[in-house]
Amino acid sequence: MKILYEDEYIIVCIKPSGVVSEDNGKEDCMPHLIRQYADGEIAVIHRLDKNVAGVMVYSKNASTAGKLTESFRDSGEKIYLTVVSGNPDDCGELNDLLFHDSKVNKTYVVKRERKGVRKAALQYEKLGTVECDDDCISLLRVKLLTGRTHQIRAQFSSRKMPVAGDARYGSRIKCPTALWSYSLSFVHPVTGERMSFSQLPDKVFPFSKFDVIVKETEL
Repeated sequence: MKILYEDEYIIVCIKPSGVVSEDNGKEDCMPHLIRQYADGEIAVIHRLDKNVAGVMVYSKNASTAGKLTESFRDSGEKIYLTVVSGNPDDCGELNDLLFHDSKVNKTYVVKRERKGVRKAALQYEKLGTVECDDDCISLLRVKLLTGRTHQIRAQFSSRKMPVAGDARYGSRIKCPTALWSYSLSFVHPVTGERMSFSQLPDKVFPFSKFDVIVKETEL
């Protein structure tokens, strides 16, 4: 785990893949790892799927956790990098209705509103496309406009462009899930300062052909 920023109220860090973002009472969760480095009542502000890595923020102070959650919800910005199958348009916005089935832990795009269905929206920009096993894969910069469970994975999968390595949502590419939380921006719950943090992955997932694209692109 890498720490990007810390004060008496918050801690911004890199969540490794394979670690649960919420407190599960065990050692394989982010709150437990953070407590090895920092004192405080570690509170979850937002979530990442277990197999997704990247930038996260946690509260270290129970009295300000609610304020951080509120500011993150109202004015926070989350940007991801992902590799998907196919060759989407250079940029676009996806708007869907999503239903998360907690029994199977999977999110589905549905056609009409009903109980449990929520609106979801994201914007994306294509950074590059390369050939891969008689097909092509594309590197995308994704800005979430809403924060739904498995949102990026479900929305792109529904358009036959699953995240590479995401077998649950239809990817046939054998690799770790190619989704990375690249950047967070939010208002500090105490100082009111606008704060932004970003971190590129050491490598662009298993696809080295994208490394140069990322380094030379203004994200």
